[in-house]
Amino acid sequence: MNFPLSLRFKLIAFAPQIYVNDAADQPILYVKQKLFKLREKIEVYHDASRARLFCTIQANKILDWSARYFFTAADGSNLGSVGRKGMRSIWRAHYEIFAPGDDTPDFEIREENPWAKVGDSFFSSIPIAGMFAGFLFHPRYLITRKATGQPVFRLTKQSAFWEGKFLIEKFGDANEQEETALTLSLLMLILLEKSRG
Repeated sequence: MNFPLSLRFKLIAFAPQIYVNDAADQPILYVKQKLFKLREKIEVYHDASRARLFCTIQANKILDWSARYFFTAADGSNLGSVGRKGMRSIWRAHYEIFAPGDDTPDFEIREENPWAKVGDSFFSSIPIAGMFAGFLFHPRYLITRKATGQPVFRLTKQSAFWEGKFLIEKFGDANEQEETALTLSLLMLILLEKSRG
């Protein structure tokens, strides 16, 4: 992947959709979340035409706070998974990322400053003033390698009006398979955390 990646989604949309472009502003992924599903299943495509499926993301539990989300490529191969750390994620988002077929996490995602999310969520709910919340608060999430604590990726909310914009930066070593799992994990994080700021 050609980093940094930019992600954007409309704040006012019936079904959440995320557009992912690379550093050359070329589309690389498109996500459309289906509504009213008891067990989350998300389809990720190569672009907005939805002609070629990249992978699916499916929860292992129904409506569970600490569900684990498995990434399955279009050919059926396992790409890894991400799981939220239940009660630990109430105040500060905390997720663990697993390699294919592994139950020991290789990476973790932590919210760098939970107060930014609180401010963003609070001001977003205020009429008129809420339109400008996207310019004031910028939550950030850091992915580190669990074994060494080395930072690998960072997801940062960007200033935007009427849409959510994020930037994924890579500044640590990760192979292509890990890059895919980490990017999909951040997409899932955005879908799960967007209602919280």
